Amino acid sequence: MTWLNKVQFNEDGLIPAIAQDRQSGKILMMAWMNKQALAHTVETKKATYWSRSRQALWLKGEQSGHEQIVHRILLDCDGDTLLLEVEQKGGIACHTGRESCFYLELQESSHGSNWSPNAPILKDPETIYKK
Repeated sequence: MTWLNKVQFNEDGLIPAIAQDRQSGKILMMAWMNKQALAHTVETKKATYWSRSRQALWLKGEQSGHEQIVHRILLDCDGDTLLLEVEQKGGIACHTGRESCFYLELQESSHGSNWSPNAPILKDPETIYKK
């Protein structure tokens, strides 16, 4: 796989992968990929990431059903960041039940700065991740 040799993984063997909704252009999430996750994503057209906490491959949506169908993969000019254009099944990418993981916005006021949610919860995470 000579194409894989062009990818600059960090010292931990990982590369950041940004998932972007292919229709709206909205950034949905950022996760990490290793060589195996990237190769699996290319092979299956379903986003597969590397879970640093579990030290295992993570097929997006394997528990929630909110999988990401990959339509395009782009590599940045330095070869060290990926952009995945995806179709987000169920419209929810975040484990909090929101469309995007980027839902906290820095709000400044006379009392100081604070992070405030700027997007609604579309589905209660308790119903998504039934144990």
